[in-house]
Amino acid sequence: MRYKTQGVCSSEIQFNVADGKLSGVSYQGGCNGNLQGISRLVEGMDIHEAISKLEGIHCGYKSTSCPDQLAQALKKYLAEQA
Repeated sequence: MRYKTQGVCSSEIQFNVADGKLSGVSYQGGCNGNLQGISRLVEGMDIHEAISKLEGIHCGYKSTSCPDQLAQALKKYLAEQA
């Protein structure tokens, strides 16, 4: 899935879901090292667990962050599957 981010430095998140587990998470733009770290940490993680851990994280003065945007993307993915 491709998700267009809002309110953060990265412009897009791409990811795959198989059997409820995340794989292939990658960000376009943003803080490369931090986003590689997030991508590796969530690899193979259940999408509900990822949402629980990442949703609500802020970046500085912003009301969202790249991890929060991943949680939003996963919530959108779940809504589209319903």
